[in-house]
Amino acid sequence: MVKAKEELRIRFVGAGNMASSLIGGLLNCGFNNSQINASEPDAAQRHYVESEFRISVYADNNSNFGYPDIVILAVKPQVMKAVLADVGDKITATKPLIISVAAGITIEQMAAWINPQATHAIVRTMPNTPALIGQGAIGMFANAFVLEAQKSQTEDIMSAVGTALWVENESLIDSVTALSGSGPAYFFAFMEALQTAAEDLGLSTEQAAILTQKTASGAALLAERSSEELATLRQRVTSPNGTTAAALDSFERDRLKQAVKHAVTAAHERSIELSKEFD
Repeated sequence: MVKAKEELRIRFVGAGNMASSLIGGLLNCGFNNSQINASEPDAAQRHYVESEFRISVYADNNSNFGYPDIVILAVKPQVMKAVLADVGDKITATKPLIISVAAGITIEQMAAWINPQATHAIVRTMPNTPALIGQGAIGMFANAFVLEAQKSQTEDIMSAVGTALWVENESLIDSVTALSGSGPAYFFAFMEALQTAAEDLGLSTEQAAILTQKTASGAALLAERSSEELATLRQRVTSPNGTTAAALDSFERDRLKQAVKHAVTAAHERSIELSKEFD
C-alpha cells in the first residue's frame, strides 16, 4: 500500500549541511515537523537543527528509530560503514526505502554493510552544494528493489532542493559526481580567476566581485531559460574581431576545452577510486 505524502515518516541519519537543506526543502514543500526526525552526534549541529526546523534530533542513531518509511543516509563516506553496522538491524527489521547522499559509496556496499542476507530498496543520489539554497542539480539511481512509488517519493524529496534526474545505471553516478557534484568548485575557481584578472585591470575588489557574480548568474539563467544551444548563445555575444572574440581565441590557444575535459575526467576517476577505498 502506497502511503500519502502526509503519512510518510522520514528518518535522517546524519543532520549536517546537506541533511539540513533537505529537511528545510521538505518542510517548505508541505511535509510537517512530526513526519521528520534525525540523529546527529555533533551537539552544536543537533541543537541547530532542532531549533531551526523544530524536529526531534537524537544523539544516538538508534534512539527513537521507530518504523520510518524512508531513511536518508546523510553521513560522510568515511563513516558510512560503521553507521550502517550500527543501524543495520533496525533497517533490516523495518524495511524502509534507503536514500544515500554520500559520494563514492555503492549500493552493493551499502546493502552488504546493512545485512548481506536481506534485500534492501536503495537509491543512490548525488546532490551538490547549491542544494543548500534550493538550486541543486541531483542525479539518482535506484536498485531493482525500489518500487515505482518509492522512486516517485525519492524524486519528490530531491526536487525539494533543486532539479533531480534519474540515470540509467549506477556507474553514471560517478559521471554526475564529476559534473554537477564537483562542478560548483569549477565555476568558483573560474570566477576567482576572472575576478583577479579584473582587479589587475584596475577594478576594485568589490566592483570585480559584484560584476563577476552577476555575470556568472546572469549567463547561467540565460542558458537555463533559453531554448538555444550553448554554442549559439556564445556566438551571439561574439562579434567578429571584437573583444569577446579576442578572449575566446586566447582560451582556444590555451586549450581551455582540453583542460576542462582533463579535470572532469580526473574527478570521474577519483569517484570510482573512492568506492574501492571504503571496502
